[in-house]
Amino acid sequence: MRKRRFGEYSLPGKLVLLVLIAVSLLIVGRAEKDISARDEDEIRGSRGVWRLASLNALGALAYLRFGRRR
Repeated sequence: MRKRRFGEYSLPGKLVLLVLIAVSLLIVGRAEKDISARDEDEIRGSRGVWRLASLNALGALAYLRFGRRR
């Protein structure tokens, strides 16, 4: 089974993909901004490790849920 190119999707399919990409980028951006704004003692674990984990939406969600001390 070959991968589909973006142009091969229908218009609703393209819109769904674009919304998912936008949401993913917003989550990653929020996590990166939060990591930058917090002091070292407000983050569980290493800041560098959380930055690497936050390069995708699942890692960013993990940081936002588990990586911050309140």
